[in-house]
Amino acid sequence: MNAKVLLVGSGAREHALAAALARSKSRPSIFAWMKQRNPGIAALADEVRVNDNYHDVIGFARDCEVGLAIIGPEGPLRYGLADALTMLGIPTVGPTQRLALIETEKSYARILLERYRISGNPKFMVFTTISGVRKYIEENEPVVLKPNGLTGGKGVVVQGEHFSSMTEALAICRQILIKHQAMVIEEKLQGEEFSLQCFCDGTTIIPCPPVQDHKRRLVGDHGLNTGSMGSYTSANHLLPFLKYRELQQATDIVRRTIQALQLETGEPYRGIIYGGFMLTAQGVKLIEFNARFGDPEAINVLALLRTDFLDICRRIACREKYGGLNQLDIRFRGLATVVKYVVPVNYGLPKEQWVATVSDLLQIGDLGKAALYYSSVHSDQAGLHLTKSRAVAVLGMAPELSEAEGIAERAACAIIGAVDHRSDIGTAELIARRVQHMKELRRQ
Repeated sequence: MNAKVLLVGSGAREHALAAALARSKSRPSIFAWMKQRNPGIAALADEVRVNDNYHDVIGFARDCEVGLAIIGPEGPLRYGLADALTMLGIPTVGPTQRLALIETEKSYARILLERYRISGNPKFMVFTTISGVRKYIEENEPVVLKPNGLTGGKGVVVQGEHFSSMTEALAICRQILIKHQAMVIEEKLQGEEFSLQCFCDGTTIIPCPPVQDHKRRLVGDHGLNTGSMGSYTSANHLLPFLKYRELQQATDIVRRTIQALQLETGEPYRGIIYGGFMLTAQGVKLIEFNARFGDPEAINVLALLRTDFLDICRRIACREKYGGLNQLDIRFRGLATVVKYVVPVNYGLPKEQWVATVSDLLQIGDLGKAALYYSSVHSDQAGLHLTKSRAVAVLGMAPELSEAEGIAERAACAIIGAVDHRSDIGTAELIARRVQHMKELRRQ
């Protein structure tokens, strides 16, 4: 396999992937295909193609004669890009379209866990029509409503937060079923969320350190859900509220799911599998699976990775030639990380709370020890400009979580423009509330 790598995607997650590839001792050539130009990825790539047509990726990969492909976002997986690249003879880090159903259809994971008696499922029911919805909600409230498809991390509707009456619930369900062929109604779980991202070569899974994500837009976990406002990891590769045996429960759910997928489809899962979990008083419950790295969680774990990332990718995509992940000593630094997203000031706010902005120009000041990852920005002769989505992520990394948070916070404050960020991510006060929350739940 040559050292020419195709990287698909244009967000901060893909910037983190490009940075991890660039650290490889093999010094691979990176050929980046992006829907919009990411200046961070472009600076690391040998060649860039900006196009929003997934069919263009195949010709680009062929023209560049790449020997390996890495697919960052979920969209291309849904449309079968991994299948097409593999048929072209390009080993690919990313599951096939059929295996990606673990993310692209929310009901798929629930039914798979139920069929193979894998722990972690909340009580759920899949609906393709409105018939029976009222009765199910009345018997199981509070509930969560999930469209059976991709929603960019923003499609979950929670009783008590997004709706309170049955009239509202039924109206939301009807809207979901207009856009999606099915929806899943689940019991509302109480606890603390965490993310577990794993490398998988079809047989072996290697878990990365767990991450806690923060989707709420405003300080104190207030406001609407967003794609994410930031995330953190702890130096001991646990989380302050998470015990080792509970992390092992989550790892076992991922491992058994990979085995079930092989039995179900006859295909090996080769790529990243990401479990979003809720730690409850009854143990670890699965919120959802994703068929790729999280954003920003990829930034946390890839920054900690000590093992050559290209070597990992080769073993995932072509274990027959390079050997499996079980033959590689994969290690992570014993450091804490904090990622904070800097976003347009109106991002994730209801229109009635929007503030007037004079300029969309963004200025990057002195970041100190932090690393910067571009997400959704564009540049011209006037400079760097905001879009409507998350702009940049800053990463702080240090032996202590408090130090990592300080590095990230100072960097976030050094980015000037009509922007905002969550200053509380990674702080002792917020984490103490999470720990206390779990203590109270465990006593119930």
